[in-house]
Parts: sequence; C-alpha cells; structure tokens
Amino acid sequence: MIIDDSNKKNNKALKKGLNPDLSASLNNNDDNYEKNIRPLNFDDYIGQNSIKETLKISIEAAKKRNTFLDHLLFYGPPGLGKTTLASIIANEMKTSIKITSAPSIERPRDIIGILMQMKEGEVLFIDEIHRLNKVAEEILYPAMEDFSIDLTTGKSQSVKTMRIPIPKFTLIGATTKAGALSGPLRDRFGIIHRLEFYTTEELSRIVKRTAKILNFDIDKEGAMVIASRSRFTPRIANRLVKRSADWAIVKGDGKITKEIAQDALNALDIDEIGLDVTDRALLKLMINSFDGGPVGIETLAVALGEDIRTIEDVLEPYLIQKGFILRTPRGRKVTALAYEHLGIKAETSQLGLF
Repeated sequence: MIIDDSNKKNNKALKKGLNPDLSASLNNNDDNYEKNIRPLNFDDYIGQNSIKETLKISIEAAKKRNTFLDHLLFYGPPGLGKTTLASIIANEMKTSIKITSAPSIERPRDIIGILMQMKEGEVLFIDEIHRLNKVAEEILYPAMEDFSIDLTTGKSQSVKTMRIPIPKFTLIGATTKAGALSGPLRDRFGIIHRLEFYTTEELSRIVKRTAKILNFDIDKEGAMVIASRSRFTPRIANRLVKRSADWAIVKGDGKITKEIAQDALNALDIDEIGLDVTDRALLKLMINSFDGGPVGIETLAVALGEDIRTIEDVLEPYLIQKGFILRTPRGRKVTALAYEHLGIKAETSQLGLF
C-alpha cells in the first residue's frame, strides 16, 4: 500500500512559515533547481566583475553597430557560471539561445542540423567544446567565419562541393581545458575570457540570493558557513543551500542559521574549508600509499577508483588553489599544508622542499 504523505509535509511547512510549493520544489532534480535560480541579467549576476563590464561594452557596441556579437569563448573550472553568462548574453542581445554539448555532437549531420536550424542573430552555446570531434570542428570553421556550410555530394570523381549560406549567429563555447582546443578553433573566437574562482564574500551574496528565491530565511553567519565550504564555486554553494534548507525544514524552524548550516554540512562530511570524503581520500592515499608523492595521475586514478577527468577537473583545481597539492614534472605531490589540515605528522623526507 502506498501512502501519500504530501499533505503532512505541506502542513508541517505551513506551521513553520514556509511556502509548501517552494519546500516541495527542493525535491526536484538539480537541473531544474539550477535553472530556476540562474540570474537573467548582469545586474543579478554576482561576481566576475571585470568580465561583466567588458561584456556589457561589447554588447552595447554590437547594438550600436547594428551587428552581431563576436564569437565568445569562456574557460575555467566547472561550476563558475559559463552557461549562465551565455544565457544572460542572449537575453541582453534580445535573442534566443540553443544549448548543446560537444559530446552529444557525434556525427557531421548533428552539427549541420543545428547550424541549419539557427535563426538570424541567435546564440549557439556549446559546452565542453574541447571535446568536439575533428569533423564537427572543421564544419564549424566556415560557419564561424563566413556563416556558411561546405557540403559534398556525389562519389568518386563526381564529387562536388557546395557552399550553403546559413543565418548569422554568435557561437559561445565553454571549456574547462582551453589548452585542449586546437589553434584554428581557438583563433576564430573574437572574445576570450577566463572565469576566476569566487571570493567567500561573493559566494555569501549568492547564498543569500538563492535562499531568498527559495523563500527561506538565512542569517549572515549561516550564509558565511555555506560560502566558506563551497570551494569558491557558485554551483556548489547553491547545492549546499538546498541541503541546508532540507535540514532547516526537518531539524529546525525553517531558518538557515549558523548551527543548522554547520550540522547539515557536517552530516555530509564537508569540513570547514569545503573538503569532502573524496578530497580527503585522495590526500590520504597520496600520503599513506605514496609517501606524499610525487605520483602520476594515472596511478592515482586507479588507486582511488576515480576517472582521470574527475580528478583533474573536479578534485584537483580546488586542492591546488588551497595549496594542498602541487603539480611537478614527476607527478602530483602533497604539500605541508595538507598534512597540517589532516592532522598528520610528516617526516622531513616526505615534505622535500616544503
């Protein structure tokens, strides 16, 4: 027998002064959650101030010239707002946006179909553009430069090449590995920006904004607890707001306080600087099994049971930023700061130059 307890949950939410619909929305998948809290304009977008100012000027100049915005490339660690910026640009240019990812473009006809369906002035956003296959990339070259597609017909000696014009559009590419892009593709972007990690103060503002959208009260200390454990990344901060809100509903009175945030994140094994179980497992593996390194990334991936891309794109950026891991010509090496944070006493020989 299935029991519907939604009314009980709504009554509990009402007693605590919460909006039942918004409380229930916390159970939606993360994609819808992120979509609902994404800012729609530059005024609501927190952080990346220098990039915002440059983009505003580029957009205003394009409008005054009555032309289209140059192709843009955003690069930097995941979760810093590349997709959100692309949506804001489309909104500021008063046009629509088509969003796809490079891994989903498997065959030439996939990219051709996307380009043929573009409308005049639209924005095409390709995430993980460094993973675009060679054929699709070569199709993009004339599309980006001349707004046309080169197609071939016939076989053997009767092969003919046709150049088909397509509507003018703006391509926005996003990547976590700018160095993995080929030179010809990278050179076709007129505007290139690197997104930087966020400060704790900026993340605190993002946390407060997200809580407000979800109709949850949050105090200054609670916001700072979440911000300080968010790995300098807005996507993680928003996810932790969601988890803290769950905790506030069940364990508190609906308000995210310092104590509620601490209890929620401690229960998730996220420590005071944002390291989770996997982060600590990686550091302890390097210390206990490899004497602190240096050790190769392939060896670490096998020993940890994680994909190399997960270590390089998800774990390492923050650990390097915090000064816990150092990349050397011989491999990854744990620093003295990591030993100190984990409370492990290091031998002098393990620390090397540190």
